[in-house]
Amino acid sequence: MSFNEDTFSFLRRLAENNNRDWFNEHKLEYEALVREPAFAFIEEIKPQLEKLSPHFMAKASKMGGSLMRVYRDVRFSKNKTPYKTNIGIQFRHEQGKDVHAPGFYVHIEPSRVFIGVGKWNPHADGLKMIRQHIDTFPQSWMDAQSETRFRKHFSLSGKSLKRAPKGYPQDHPMIEELKRKDFIAIADIPPELVLEEDFADIVMGYFELGAPYVKELCLAVRVPF
Repeated sequence: MSFNEDTFSFLRRLAENNNRDWFNEHKLEYEALVREPAFAFIEEIKPQLEKLSPHFMAKASKMGGSLMRVYRDVRFSKNKTPYKTNIGIQFRHEQGKDVHAPGFYVHIEPSRVFIGVGKWNPHADGLKMIRQHIDTFPQSWMDAQSETRFRKHFSLSGKSLKRAPKGYPQDHPMIEELKRKDFIAIADIPPELVLEEDFADIVMGYFELGAPYVKELCLAVRVPF
């Protein structure tokens, strides 16, 4: 079982009918066209990811697994639609409890597919540790993101402060890196690649390119890579 055109079709229809009644009527389609192929993809990635690093989880399970929930958290959002219209798969660090852990990510929707690596929206302690690491090891930090192929395919993304963070001067040589609030790199890929039989191999190629950046983040927050 792998992703196919019907997977994209289901996601499009969900976007057009983002309500509980429709989803409940089509839940078996969600299982067959989204969850089952996502689980198969996770299982295919698992042995390859373990070779890259044994500390990132590839878990095909409904609870606490790599496939992110289809249900949106609407408590603090103006958008009250109940379901995500993309497939999100995160291979997070074994010591991380949530999406804020260092990790590798795959985002699939009909209009956009991308590979993500890094650490999104770290908690205060983690953010402090990363900034201290950047300040102490600036060359190591920049080396992790300067490899030619990484720069060709990945773009650094996420939110940044407008001013220098507390404790750092505005003219610090690493000020743009220190102002980051997210430490993620994104590589957009053509959506049709999701339908290829070797999609897992394609994704692993991107993970390997992003591994030095993830490794540097692991060093910063003192977890093994």
